[in-house]
Amino acid sequence: KALKDQKDINIMVEGHTDNVPISKKSTYMQDNWDLSVMRATSITKILVKGGVAPSQIVAAGKGEFSPLVSNDVAQNKQKNRRTEIIITPDLDELFKLLESN
Repeated sequence: KALKDQKDINIMVEGHTDNVPISKKSTYMQDNWDLSVMRATSITKILVKGGVAPSQIVAAGKGEFSPLVSNDVAQNKQKNRRTEIIITPDLDELFKLLESN
């Protein structure tokens, strides 16, 4: 609810995975890139359903390439399987504001 009223922001939803390859490949999911995009897209759909404008959101997948911690033990792998929401100002609106002053 808090995000849907914020028209002057952009939202990037990033999906991440651990470094374990996909064991059951399908038409939709061939590798960790695909899995990370699906994670981000799932959260994006929840935000849109909650009223956030689709034009404000970007879904991105980073696969296993931006781990928080080393993938050396199961507990760390779990930390790397995540989705991050990054909120940034809408720079177009900021520039318009600056130009008007």
